[in-house]
Amino acid sequence: MGQQKVLNTLVFSVAVLFFSFSSATSSSQYNTLVVNTLPSSPILSFPESESLISDSDSTTSLSVHLSHVDALSSSSDASPAELFNLRLQRDSLRVESLTSLAAVSAGRNVTKRPPRSAGGFSGVVISGLSQGSGEYFMRLGVGTPATNMYMVLDTGSDVVWLQCSPCKVCYNQSDPVFNPAKSKTFATVPCGSRLCRRLDDSSECVSRRSKACLYQVSYGDGSFTVGDFSTETLTFHGARVDHVALGCGHDNEGLFVGAAGLLGLGRGGLSFPSQTKNRYNGKFSYCLVDRTSSGSSSKPPSTIVFGNGAVPKTAVFTPLLTNPKLDTFYYLQLLGISVGGSRVPGVSESQFKLDATGNGGVIIDSGTSVTRLTQSAYVALRDAFRLGATRLKRAPSYSLFDTCFDLSGMTTVKVPTVVFHFTGGEVSLPASNYLIPVNNQGRFCFAFAGTMGSLSIIGNIQQQGFRVAYDLVGSRVGFLSRAC
Repeated sequence: MGQQKVLNTLVFSVAVLFFSFSSATSSSQYNTLVVNTLPSSPILSFPESESLISDSDSTTSLSVHLSHVDALSSSSDASPAELFNLRLQRDSLRVESLTSLAAVSAGRNVTKRPPRSAGGFSGVVISGLSQGSGEYFMRLGVGTPATNMYMVLDTGSDVVWLQCSPCKVCYNQSDPVFNPAKSKTFATVPCGSRLCRRLDDSSECVSRRSKACLYQVSYGDGSFTVGDFSTETLTFHGARVDHVALGCGHDNEGLFVGAAGLLGLGRGGLSFPSQTKNRYNGKFSYCLVDRTSSGSSSKPPSTIVFGNGAVPKTAVFTPLLTNPKLDTFYYLQLLGISVGGSRVPGVSESQFKLDATGNGGVIIDSGTSVTRLTQSAYVALRDAFRLGATRLKRAPSYSLFDTCFDLSGMTTVKVPTVVFHFTGGEVSLPASNYLIPVNNQGRFCFAFAGTMGSLSIIGNIQQQGFRVAYDLVGSRVGFLSRAC
């Protein structure tokens, strides 16, 4: 009887241990995906009654209302599927632009033609899905008295610029074009000044004997902006930032649409974080919620924060790498990727190496939607995910996605986990950050793609729900999940 009791106890203990081990293994192998199709386009809900303008010079952290900018788009009546297709088209152009810039940089900056205790502030971040661009926008005041404008956030470029009257050529934007003549704080930068010489090529203004410094920024998709290099006051819901160097564009052509201009958040010397390093310690972070969210009591809004409070102490940090040929991009060291709890054998550190000539590497970018990996790494990752998702019904390819599934009629499904392994720590992605809806019929696709170039890009779909912190002084990037 005693032996039987011991045997029963042993069997029970083994069963408990097995169950515990199975549960732990299962949790590391699978994530639960809530099956939601593409939602309807939200209505712009930014409360204009809540002014961004203030007489305060406050540098404390601020929380402001956020909203979606689908209503800014001329195609706002388009269906969710049509908007998504536009977004993928823009995304391909974005990747081509970044890849070409990295490939031919050879020491050139994106501006080249073909310490006191920091406070902080936060600003409006709005998804630009309606633009077909995958970019995010913020609302800020320009000039004195300030005029509210939508500006694109871009970690892949440096120069801050906006459209200015008089316009030689201006694209359509939702707000009136900024008139520098009506601002008390607007000033053009003299040709030949130290600030003008910080542009890579200021010789044009010299050759034309112009008194004003001229700038030109070109993007790989053919878009460009040309005008006067100037300084102006920007206001972020109560926080005034004076003497920001920016381009006042009189000829602006391309695929911008809707927003007034661009707030360059790159790593170069003329980016907004670099210009305000003494005030905000070169620190900023953003948290991007679902790209179709308008912000509500049930879903936190997207935010951007500048200052010491932007960098959470509990984040997973990885050091920034330096490209000797290009100072704009934020390069990270990706060591590998796990799927279903196991490292993918065909994905290795060597595939993401940034070499001494500035080729290769991995950047993190707010303006790219879909993460691109070098082709060999993507194929290995894709095949590992397919192997772990054999129970899911396959569906035809969709646009740039070659791995799709039919999840129609389902409410939740188990999908293999996906984890990025960086120098310094790992980042485990929620299922909704890599298996995304592409139509209203239940088709979901694996939100990664391959690239024939050597540059890999971590896009904003994979960043959703994380507070992504950029510390230029500490030369690091941090990730904190569920921190919106």
